[in-house]
Amino acid sequence: MDEPARPVGAEVSAKSHVDGNRPSGHGLHQFFHLGDLVPLSISSVGPLFSVAATGGVMAAEAGWWTLPAIAILALPFIISSFVFRLLNRHFPHAGASYHWSARVIGRSVSRYQAWILILAYFTSIPPIAIPAASYTLALLAPHYHPPAAVSLGVALFWIAFAAVPLLLGGRPTARITQGFFALEMCSLVAFGILGIVNWSKLSVPIHFGAPPIGGIMIVAVVAATILDGWEIDSYAAEESRRPRQHPGTGGIIGAFGALMFYAILYPLMLGETPMRLLANSTDPLYQWAGRLIPHAHWLMLIPILGSTAGGLWLTTFILTRALYAMGRENLIPRSFARTNRFKVPHVATLVTLGATIAVCALELLVRRLGTFFDLILSAAGFFLLAEFFLDSITALVFLTRGHKSLPEARINPHAHRWLLIGSIFSSIVMGSLLIAFFIYAPNPNAVGNGIDQTLGILLVLGLAFAWWTKHRTKAPVIFEGEDLDEAAEEPEAVGPIT
Repeated sequence: MDEPARPVGAEVSAKSHVDGNRPSGHGLHQFFHLGDLVPLSISSVGPLFSVAATGGVMAAEAGWWTLPAIAILALPFIISSFVFRLLNRHFPHAGASYHWSARVIGRSVSRYQAWILILAYFTSIPPIAIPAASYTLALLAPHYHPPAAVSLGVALFWIAFAAVPLLLGGRPTARITQGFFALEMCSLVAFGILGIVNWSKLSVPIHFGAPPIGGIMIVAVVAATILDGWEIDSYAAEESRRPRQHPGTGGIIGAFGALMFYAILYPLMLGETPMRLLANSTDPLYQWAGRLIPHAHWLMLIPILGSTAGGLWLTTFILTRALYAMGRENLIPRSFARTNRFKVPHVATLVTLGATIAVCALELLVRRLGTFFDLILSAAGFFLLAEFFLDSITALVFLTRGHKSLPEARINPHAHRWLLIGSIFSSIVMGSLLIAFFIYAPNPNAVGNGIDQTLGILLVLGLAFAWWTKHRTKAPVIFEGEDLDEAAEEPEAVGPIT
């Protein structure tokens, strides 16, 4: 039988425990302040890149109904940000949702969620690296039609660039991200003002028409790829100077910040650009910029490229911290928990980026495999939504059962009724969208045939992964969550609980 979840009230300190089998160089450096986590959260969403990458598909599937389709998923994601803050305060951990499910529901569910988490974030990385190459070439050589080898070479440049801050630690990651974040914010303000000033001159007729139910459902699932990312601060909990206070708070600010971007960009872009130019466009923001600033629309490529590059290393950051936590508990090879002299999980980082290079090479160079990989990569939204759905279930169990067993709840009885209601609502909405995706996505006018079989195979493989790792996994590693400012010294690495 699988080991049940450890009672959530049993906070066991592992700060000073030393395990002889523990990977060398174990432990992360607590560096991040709230001022670091907020730019990380907003930049990880990559608002400009997200609109550029998905806006064309959304416009083709739902037209003006794109706006209510995004709203359908926006509310559950906002609720999730508050749930993440609650869970972070009780269980700060580099594994975040993977760890929460182990503590609240049980390790069987946690092992399956680990598989979904890996798929969700890894399938999100190549679709960032390849557009980064495309935007770079479009900016530097707008009339050049590059062969696949050239596109791959530029993608390799950005992957290598992403590796630099990731391998050098929290300080360069935060500082470089803040620079790209400033560029994105300034661009939003500039193009927002231009759009508002030119509304009377450029506005096009607004026509919703009959709601395309299938298209709305597809767009709502795809919206998971533009609404996620703010949760990066949860995976940075062990690197935060105040692990129980700042992670989760930064995510809430990031979630609302990203929605602010979309509340400005989408209505202006849809309202000032004919739908025929936006539908299935590889870069709808570029089409919009061509109307705003006809003689200098290439300027839009600069912030889009910055947003894309930031999303590349920050999405990788989330996955590497999750892999680090899994390696620490032997769910995957323990080498993934090794850290370098900058206290960075370098093995997890190098393996993730190496696998990204392999997928990009196959995608760009082996054309006959293109359809298969398009199906895999288009599933990123599905698995991201599945990951958040599982998080909502974890929160639901915690708020109905686990929270009552905590010492604080016994001393001062209280209930998070609104969060409980929100978790129920989020679980229903996200679960319904996952089912709807299986119904509507195989349509040739949507994602296409094969997507449901692909998803089904990957979901079944998750069951095999959970079974295979049943006897490998060690007990959950508990991170104490001490504030660095209040401790006499930096917390030592945590080890497995015995």
